[in-house]
Amino acid sequence: MARKSDDRPPQLKIAADLRAKIMSGELEPGQKLPSTAELAETYGTAPATAHNATKLLQAEGFAYGQAGKGVFVRDRRPFVVRTAAYFDPAERGVTYRLLDVAEVDAPKAVAAELGEKRALLRHRLMLRDEEPVEVSWSYYPHSLVAGTALSRRGRIRGGAPAVLAELGHPEREFTDSVSVRPPTIEEAELLELPEGIPVIRQFRVVYSDEARPVEASILIKGGHLYELKYQQRIPGEGS
Repeated sequence: MARKSDDRPPQLKIAADLRAKIMSGELEPGQKLPSTAELAETYGTAPATAHNATKLLQAEGFAYGQAGKGVFVRDRRPFVVRTAAYFDPAERGVTYRLLDVAEVDAPKAVAAELGEKRALLRHRLMLRDEEPVEVSWSYYPHSLVAGTALSRRGRIRGGAPAVLAELGHPEREFTDSVSVRPPTIEEAELLELPEGIPVIRQFRVVYSDEARPVEASILIKGGHLYELKYQQRIPGEGS
């Protein structure tokens, strides 16, 4: 038995239940949601409460309304973000908007990973079909990249990996620490998040040969319409 009861407002409970069914595929894209009256009866609430639940799902992008017809499950699957140190935006139909490039004192956790306080920051917003997907802060050791293409505004063919490889420090592996938390004001505004949506935070450290850290990034995504996909080969006998 649960040690603590769910004391969220009823409309949030209903929305959470429907959201889980949409994400699992139990409610399929284009499928009509139960009517307000049906939801009110199923969950034992007032019709206004059920209506507020479906309005919340529409605000989050999980559903859409058609006048005189009802509310339907969104007609697109979640945007799956495959984890990688770098990918060519053209391959996935996404674009980057460069927000800032600057020499900065790195945040404490970043400085600890890079082994030096001074860093080169590239601050970016990733979009898909003009919709914001991810906001990122990527830090590079100042002693390594000062004066390179990473320190200048503008796109870089091949991205940071190409620059680091030219410097003799090709990217070899990375680690991700993943957590979920409420967004900051800046994150909520840049990602255009509906009220109450948490963000997925990835703290990524990229290493070159001999485990030298060459990049530390903070990657922030909305926790509603996106999901991360990790893939790793599992070693076995004879491998």
